[in-house]
Amino acid sequence: MVVHQHRRRSRRAGEAVLAVCAAVAVAALSACGAASGTGTGPGGGPDGGSRGGSGDDRPPGDPAAAVRGAADALTAAGSARTRTAMEMATGGTRVTIRGEGGVDFRKRMGQLLVMLPADVKGQPEHRPITELLVPGALYMKNRGAGVPDDKWVRLDTAALSDGNLVTGGATDPVAAAELLRGAQEVTYVGETEVAGTRVRHYRGTADIARAAKSASPGVKGALEAAAKGFSKDSVPFDAYLDEEGRLRKVQHRFTYAKNGVIDVSSTTLLYGFGTPVTVVLPASGDIFAGKIAE
Repeated sequence: MVVHQHRRRSRRAGEAVLAVCAAVAVAALSACGAASGTGTGPGGGPDGGSRGGSGDDRPPGDPAAAVRGAADALTAAGSARTRTAMEMATGGTRVTIRGEGGVDFRKRMGQLLVMLPADVKGQPEHRPITELLVPGALYMKNRGAGVPDDKWVRLDTAALSDGNLVTGGATDPVAAAELLRGAQEVTYVGETEVAGTRVRHYRGTADIARAAKSASPGVKGALEAAAKGFSKDSVPFDAYLDEEGRLRKVQHRFTYAKNGVIDVSSTTLLYGFGTPVTVVLPASGDIFAGKIAE
């Protein structure tokens, strides 16, 4: 199919790209066939596995309040480095997509380099996807059939059925924290260790619609969309907070209906708090708008 280029933003084009990338999840699964990825596992994560015993099992105050306040604690921290891992399973196939980058919690902006799994059928490995996360939008480079190499795709996160909790192959760290504002039925598991830091482990479920009601303005629209798009409103989670109440690691387990039911385990690891994060948005002429090759 011929690709027609234009120098303007087009929502229609964004929707066409979404058919290709909304799920990075679905694309990765189909490309990898019956391959088995290295999973995050229960409580595991991207180079930040939890270790140690339960430690002090006495809950320090209200567990639900502690978890719901994690997003505010991150805003106070300013910024952080992050690693992500998104493991998907459907029809006996399991793959993992990994990412790394930084996020500014005050500006609600971040940048990730997302690595898709290698194709076990002998095809060349996928190029890394560069993702820019900003309030209300997701910019992706090197993603989408028919998109020129030097162009970006812009997606409105409030228009995505999952609010970009799954679409990009990595849950936006800001959204991952904001989702915890809807925490309920939270229990304190105990103290443990994540990447060399002592943390408090909490377990519960997050109600997406409830989180959307109290979310920050830049995230509210995306979470409202996600509340309508997921198969289940309640998302089980394991959250690990340090002594300052900052989220060090969180694992969400989503059930997403996209070309069949996909179970998604998304893990976000945060470290290097205070590290400067600079996000430079592409010029309007570098944003692709047109008909996507199929």
